[in-house]
Amino acid sequence: MSLGFQAFFAALPIIFAGILLVGLRVSAKKAMPLVYIATIAVAFLVWEVSFERVLASTIEGMLITISVLWIIFGAILLLNTLKHSGAIIVIREGFNNISPDRRIQVIIVAWLFGSFIEGASGFGTPAAIAAPLLVAIGFPAMAAVMVGMMIQSTPVSFGAVGTPILIGVNKGLDSAGIGATLSNFGSSWDSYLQIITSEVAITHAIAGTFIPLFMIIMLTRFFGENKSWSEGLSIIPFAIFAGLAFTIPYALTGVFLGAEFPSLIGALVGLPIVVLAAKNGFLVPKKSWDFAPREKWPVAWVSKFEMKFDAMTSKEAMSLTKAWIPYVLVAAILVLTRVSADAKAFVMSLAFSYKNILGEGLNFTMNPLYLPGGILVFVVIITYFLHKMEFKELKAAVGESSRVMIGAGFVLVFTIPLVRVLINSGVNASGFDSMPIAMANFVAHSVGDIYPLFAPVVGALGAFIAGSNTVSNMMLSQFQFGVADALGVSTAFMVALQAVGAAAGNMIAIHNVVAASATVGLLDQEGETLRKTIIPTIYYCLVVGIVGLIGMYYLGLTDPLMK
Repeated sequence: MSLGFQAFFAALPIIFAGILLVGLRVSAKKAMPLVYIATIAVAFLVWEVSFERVLASTIEGMLITISVLWIIFGAILLLNTLKHSGAIIVIREGFNNISPDRRIQVIIVAWLFGSFIEGASGFGTPAAIAAPLLVAIGFPAMAAVMVGMMIQSTPVSFGAVGTPILIGVNKGLDSAGIGATLSNFGSSWDSYLQIITSEVAITHAIAGTFIPLFMIIMLTRFFGENKSWSEGLSIIPFAIFAGLAFTIPYALTGVFLGAEFPSLIGALVGLPIVVLAAKNGFLVPKKSWDFAPREKWPVAWVSKFEMKFDAMTSKEAMSLTKAWIPYVLVAAILVLTRVSADAKAFVMSLAFSYKNILGEGLNFTMNPLYLPGGILVFVVIITYFLHKMEFKELKAAVGESSRVMIGAGFVLVFTIPLVRVLINSGVNASGFDSMPIAMANFVAHSVGDIYPLFAPVVGALGAFIAGSNTVSNMMLSQFQFGVADALGVSTAFMVALQAVGAAAGNMIAIHNVVAASATVGLLDQEGETLRKTIIPTIYYCLVVGIVGLIGMYYLGLTDPLMK
């Protein structure tokens, strides 16, 4: 079978998902079981994957789903706990005191606080935390999910203290073989990985500086009373300022310190700068912007959470500091358990594993205390005592959170297994590469020397399929390296374009959309969210692709392997 036909059949499940979710606006709970069936049909009939491998991949996907639901449950539980303790009302008022302008609030909560959480944790946690917080302070649920997904771009390559680079790229490339070659040129694998890290940071900084502006103009266009682009564009100076407040320290950290801390330091530096600027009216438009009155919102925008939040009142006087302590604890514990070897070893000590599933060489391990879900639940317990809650209030929070998690679980139990079938399809009787690699090969063979323009798209496709920057990098980094080597251009920069594109692809990863939607009680609207988040994804991949062409052919970027 020709490469073109391989790519066509490999893309069929993705095309089918797009038609159902985006074109026909079918809810994910109806669409994803059908897409799963289509995926296994292609795996059996075209790729000739064995029944045992499809079943093992499905089991692996279901086990991964448990990990994802654990994170979702923890995020929703913390939010519901703060709702019942009265802290959310205090937090809402705190944001209003910084600025009542929703455009500024979204920059502070999503862009900066969300980027910090991404740097500490990754794995979709920032959307799971920032989106409910936005709902709690008065955002429509659909708007909160949209901007929550847009966080999944610039900070993602250095999320979870650098996991997509230190694990994804590091394990996705033939480090032993490449390292041996590098030593012949007087270089080393560590130096090569740092070149990739620096180029990822700089490229992200170029495209990512404009993400806060993108968030705002999409907010005003799709969720404003006037459906206006201009109401978003009127805040350009402040939005660019907020973008630079994050991306400058972010890029400098990536270049000089490595992959662990760019997102963390970028957010830690940017957050106080932007909050101080907003409180003092620096570059802030004179006219504040807000959503239309809640009674004018379409039903599709609203979740059960919002209606409950709207009826909340604070039980008793609570300081802003006390209200924020749970979120501060989440951030601090996430960082501690990722940076401290002793703390990490402690939370990793509890593990559930299933090795060599059905003899197919697939492995699963879950560390419930290390996952953000465990940390969030731990903070909920602390909050129960700190905010002097009654047991019935905590019980109500647990019940509400469990019901939402069950709703998300039905969708994810089909979505994640179909992803694992796609990724694991490389072991087959047909002799074909796995489905994602087949699609990537087709793109590379079709476009020739201008391939750097499309390298981020390939990375984004990997993340769209896998729902993970790290997995996309592991799956496609060696492929991108090989294409660069064949074209005689910088292999390091090509892998960097892969990593940046994979970060952008998280904005349209279906199971990330489902997970973020679940945390705000908004299911059955996944297609509408994807129709919106595809816009910044296209922007990101296009800008990064153009940067790639300029870097490869105009600036003539090189690396040690080109000597």
